[in-house]
Amino acid sequence: MSTSPGDTAGVGQQGGGWLDDYAASVRGGDLYRDARPWVAQRWQAVAAGLAEAGEGDPSALQEAAGRHASDLGLTFRVTGDEEERPWPVNAMPLVIGADEWTELGRGLVQRAELLERLAADVYGPQRLVKEGHLPAAVIAGSPFFVRRMVGKTPENGKFLQVYSADLARGPRGHWRVLQDRVRLASGIGYTLENRLAMSRTAGNLLGAHNVRRTAQFFEEMREGMAAACGRERPRIALLTPGRFNQTYAEQAHLARYLGLPLVEGRDLSVLDDRLYVGTIAGPKRVDAVWRWINTDAIDPLAFDARSQIGVANLFGAWAAGGVGMVNWPGTEVLESPAFAAFMPRLCEVLTGERPILPNVATWWCGQAAEAQTVLSRFNELSVVSAFGQPVEALKGRQPVAAGEFSPEQREQFMAAMRRRPMDYCGQEIVQLSTTPTIIDGAVVPRPFTVRAFVARGPDGSWRVMPGGFARISSTSTLPNTMMGEGDLSADVWIVDEKPAEVHQRTLLGEEPPISRGGGILASQAADNLFWFGRYNQRAEILTRVVRSLLGASLEGESGPSAGSEVEARMVALLQAWGACDRASASAGSTVVCARALSGLDLGGSIASLLRRRQDVGLSLRERFARDVWRLVTRPMPSAPANRPQAMLASARWLGEHFSALAGLVSENMVRSAAWRFLEIGQRLERAQAICRMTRELGILDATLAPEETEGACSVLLDLCDSQIIYRTRYLAVPMRNPVADLVLLDPDNPRALAYQVAQIVEHLSALPSVRDDNVPEAPMRAARALLGELQSVVTSELTGESLQEFEAKLFTLSDEISARYFLQFDRDGAERRTRLL
Repeated sequence: MSTSPGDTAGVGQQGGGWLDDYAASVRGGDLYRDARPWVAQRWQAVAAGLAEAGEGDPSALQEAAGRHASDLGLTFRVTGDEEERPWPVNAMPLVIGADEWTELGRGLVQRAELLERLAADVYGPQRLVKEGHLPAAVIAGSPFFVRRMVGKTPENGKFLQVYSADLARGPRGHWRVLQDRVRLASGIGYTLENRLAMSRTAGNLLGAHNVRRTAQFFEEMREGMAAACGRERPRIALLTPGRFNQTYAEQAHLARYLGLPLVEGRDLSVLDDRLYVGTIAGPKRVDAVWRWINTDAIDPLAFDARSQIGVANLFGAWAAGGVGMVNWPGTEVLESPAFAAFMPRLCEVLTGERPILPNVATWWCGQAAEAQTVLSRFNELSVVSAFGQPVEALKGRQPVAAGEFSPEQREQFMAAMRRRPMDYCGQEIVQLSTTPTIIDGAVVPRPFTVRAFVARGPDGSWRVMPGGFARISSTSTLPNTMMGEGDLSADVWIVDEKPAEVHQRTLLGEEPPISRGGGILASQAADNLFWFGRYNQRAEILTRVVRSLLGASLEGESGPSAGSEVEARMVALLQAWGACDRASASAGSTVVCARALSGLDLGGSIASLLRRRQDVGLSLRERFARDVWRLVTRPMPSAPANRPQAMLASARWLGEHFSALAGLVSENMVRSAAWRFLEIGQRLERAQAICRMTRELGILDATLAPEETEGACSVLLDLCDSQIIYRTRYLAVPMRNPVADLVLLDPDNPRALAYQVAQIVEHLSALPSVRDDNVPEAPMRAARALLGELQSVVTSELTGESLQEFEAKLFTLSDEISARYFLQFDRDGAERRTRLL
């Protein structure tokens, strides 16, 4: 066993505990057992370092890795799930020698170039079909073939910018391509996040064991996209299907890391064959989009008219060269298993070379001889949809072992294949190698696949990521390229025998030019920030009401007396906000508080508002610090209706939650337009709530009996967090006019109505204007008028009616802000407008 300056032979042999007793099947092949001596030694040294980090307990190390992944905000969805799941990263990486990976890289580059030439032929001269190298049905039979793209070529002549492949390692150590991926580079973001999670878990192990860094690959990929645009400092946007997509969390992390605006189709518009993103400062040109949506959904006017996530006229813009696209639309036709059946022959025809990295042996049943081969070897093959779409007798798109069919399933499949043989392919069943994996506190072998990534650099040539995303299967069934129930992911470490002599970057790029501000703010992002602030503020205000009701009844804190008029008015306030229904309102304050806290069937309850806040926040995860997102997604404590003390504890926990969130936002968020819209939403909601609470408690109209006035004033001071300043300023019990002045007109009280309006004016004045004449825009004029109204009135002139009119003007201001800065959708706009009335 050779050693090198980076090796620690003694430590490697101490790897002791974790790999010395590792039991893997020799016949099946194992990444560690089959490794060259110096790579095996690196495995042992890595295991020893991980054992030290986990204090000898694999479970502890795995918990630490899971905790770091959670801190990074990593989540994903299994097909069919509505809720996101924590990302399942395994604390044991895959260790692969640099020489083995270099050979893999050669094969990946050859494969990427082959697919590039195939795309150029399919949407160009179609010479392969004319010369008989490829059946026309393999192209025309695919639902992903886009006839409108024939004859259209990219401005820079490159159809593919990013390519990924799912790789399987067989028992003899040979690697094969399971599936080509040219439509979406899904997994590339999780590769980045796996590395970040492992860097935190493993400490300095990556540097100590010569693990190749991935940062330079991401930098060169970004530079390659920029170079393809042909403009200096182009704007490249990541086009996402939206927050309900299975990989949205990955897209958000990737956009943040690469510094790309994350946009949806409704953020974009086409004008004069140019693409623009709608921002609060007006439309801004987008030079290229990295698409994470299917071709048929990109443009509802050119493709599927039912698409609600695309951009009208985008087809014309990119066909005219007005916008670049990564990858070129229609290239997903190359992903089908039917195409894979012809790859060995096509490689020799188009490149003059034999495949360095072969794909899994595949037979397309659209040809009689191949169909007969599949039938004669039926029990030893898997069968799969030829074009990646669900077909008769096959439920999904993943391969199914034909030998596991029941007699009925076999007959159904045979009948379906006789009717439409071109819909099916047969594939050899690949027995996967295993890799050491931490499962239930032990290091055990598990089968794996690796997703590797290739991208063009700034010079247009291909770069291979030194690493990738490993999927570790929970079973020994057929290779599956999708994360499923019980599956794990792992980081892939490419190690050099000796320390690398070239500088490996750990940050993105060289020193960039100085820039300040938060970049462009899309109108939809501003909309979401505004409503995030409103939902958050309404939930905080409701928490104060609930805490006041519960605290007064349980612990004698300042609040309404049980059965008093003030208590009844507070219950009516909750009912008006949709936080309790009529039946619970008559059942006593304890039942009311339980419903206000946890009633998910009530649109205005705290639980519902927090859920809406989180739903809106899903679209903002690339803008929030991870501590903010972790706090937002933390579930509130349960509050059983029959345990008032538990409900009070839950209300207090919520109070601390809102305080912590306010502190994080205040201390960590750059004072950009994004922060201002969050603040405007909160200030506007608080202003409306102050008006509503003051009116409902009867402070201004003297509708309360004199003995109830003091209690109502005291409750209002509590709800507006102004008890201390009142007691400092007035050596008297709470009285009507002093209380009203403090919570309505005092410009120095951060919980007063006048202060909220003044803050709104300040934030609006700092936002960009689209006018060239310096005339204030409609929201600013409306806000200034409201501030002037408050500054010119005295407490004695205020009445409940005048306050109600002022509240209506705040609603009008909200509409003015929406009309000026946000995208206008009648249905969504109307729905949001009524949610918080």
